[in-house]
Amino acid sequence: MPIPIINSVASWLLRKRYHQIELFLKYPEEVQQEVLRQLMDIASETEIGRKYDFESIENYKSFAERIPLVSYEEIEPMIERTRRGEQNLFWPTSIKWFAKSSGTTNAKSKFIPVSDEALEDCHYKSAKDLLCLYLNNNENSQLFLGKSLRLGGSKQLYEDNGSVFGDLSAILIDNMPFWAELSSTPSNRVSLMGEWETKLGAIIEESIQENVTSLAGVPSWMLVLLNQVLEDTGKSHLFQVWENLEVYFHGGVSFQPYKEQYRKILPRKSFNYYEIYNASEGFFAIQDRNNADDLLLMLDYGIFYEFIPMEVYGMQEQKTIPLWEVEVQKNYAIVITTNAGLWRYKIGDTIRFTSKNPYRIRITGRTKHHINVFGEELIIENAEEALKSICLKTGAEIKDYTVGPIFMVDREKGAHEWIIEFRKPPKEIDYFTEFLDNALKSLNSDYEAKRYNNITLKMPKVHIARENLFYDWLKSKNKLGGQHKIPRLSNERNYIDELLQMNK
Repeated sequence: MPIPIINSVASWLLRKRYHQIELFLKYPEEVQQEVLRQLMDIASETEIGRKYDFESIENYKSFAERIPLVSYEEIEPMIERTRRGEQNLFWPTSIKWFAKSSGTTNAKSKFIPVSDEALEDCHYKSAKDLLCLYLNNNENSQLFLGKSLRLGGSKQLYEDNGSVFGDLSAILIDNMPFWAELSSTPSNRVSLMGEWETKLGAIIEESIQENVTSLAGVPSWMLVLLNQVLEDTGKSHLFQVWENLEVYFHGGVSFQPYKEQYRKILPRKSFNYYEIYNASEGFFAIQDRNNADDLLLMLDYGIFYEFIPMEVYGMQEQKTIPLWEVEVQKNYAIVITTNAGLWRYKIGDTIRFTSKNPYRIRITGRTKHHINVFGEELIIENAEEALKSICLKTGAEIKDYTVGPIFMVDREKGAHEWIIEFRKPPKEIDYFTEFLDNALKSLNSDYEAKRYNNITLKMPKVHIARENLFYDWLKSKNKLGGQHKIPRLSNERNYIDELLQMNK
C-alpha cells in the first residue's frame, strides 16, 4: 500500500480519536470524575465494592475518606487469592493475567492483575494513540512501510491454576492481534523466549534483514541489543543496517544517561525519540510533541489519578489531592485507581507537573529510590541532570550507576557513595567527583545545605566499576533483559555493597 494511502488511513483514525483526546484536554476534571464513577459502578458488586459500599459513594471526597491508600503488600493476600482461582474480589471480570513487576531487584516479585479492560482500554489504546500522535507530528513518516523492532520480556505459566504471569511487555505481545505481529519483529516466538543471551542472538538473526523503521523498548537493554547488532554486522552506525529507521519509542527508565550513546549510533538529526510512561499497573502518559521533554497525561484510559505532595509523603499529615488541585513544579507521588481493580494504589513513582493546560508531566523518580538519610532529599532527576552536565563537561559516557549512603559512625560525617560503570571514563576521577558534587549542589538546595562546610555530608565517594559489572550483577539474580532495571538511588547499602563486593 503506498505511503499516502497508509498515512491517510492513519490520519483518519487520528482525527477520530483526537475528538476524544480534545474532550479530556478541555474538561479534565469532568473526565476524571466520570472515570472514577464508572470504575465504582462496574466494581460495586465485587468483594471490595461491597466492603466499602461503592454504591453510596457520591463524590471524590467521600471516596478518599472511605477507601484507604494501599501498597502492594497490603493487597497481596487478595491478589494471591485471585491467582489461586477466586474471582470478583476487586474486579468483576475474570483476571487471568498478572504482570510480574520488575520495579525492584529484590528477590520478591509483585504480581499486578491485568484485566481484559486494562489490555484493551489502556495498554492497546495507548499504543494506537502513540502511533497516531507521532504520525500527526510527522506527516511524511514512512513508519508503516517497515517494521517495529520491539524488545520485550519473557512469559512463564503459573502451573498451579493456569493463570499466566510474566513481564507486562510479554503479556501484551502474547495477546496482540495478528496484524500487529505482522508489523513487528522479531516473531512472538522469539520475543517470548526466556533466556536473555539466547534471545539476543535470535532477535538479531530475525530482524537484521527486515526493513526496521522504529525501535521500542527499555533504553538500557535496547542499547545492549543495538551495540551487538553493530558488532555482528561490522557497521559503524545503525542507518547502515536499517536506512529507514526514524523513531525510537522508549520508556521504563530515564533516557538521560543513554542519550549521547544513542546519538552516536543514530547520527541523524531528523531521528526522533518519543518517550512513554507505562508500568505494570497501567499506561499513563505519552510524549505528544517532537523534541519535548514532558509527557501528556492520558486521562481516559480507565485510570483515576490522585497525588501525594512529596514534602508530606509518609508523614502523619500526609494528604492526597485529585488532579485538579495539583501545582506545577511540585514533586508528587502517584496514587492510582484502575480498570484492573487497583484501588487507591501507591504505585511508587514520583512526577512533576510542567503544565496544567494541558496536564503534562515529567517523571522524577521512585518513592523508594531516593536518598534522604541526612535530609538531603536527593531524587533520581537530580542525579540524572548532574550526570548529564558532567558528561558534557568531561566527555565521559556512563553506562550504569547506583548510589547509596555512607552512614555516620561516631564523629564521622556521612556521604554518598557512587559506583559508576563508564563506557568512556573521565581522565581524572577526582575532577569528575568534584564536578558531580557541585552539580548536585546547584540542582538541590537541601543537598547544598547539608554539604555546606561539610556540616552533615562529606564529598561524595566515586568508584569506577569494572566492565559489565551491572550486567553480571543482574545475571546473578536471573534478571537479564525485559523490564529489569538498575536501582539508581537507595537509603540502604544492600545494592551498593553487593556491587562493590563483585567489583573486587
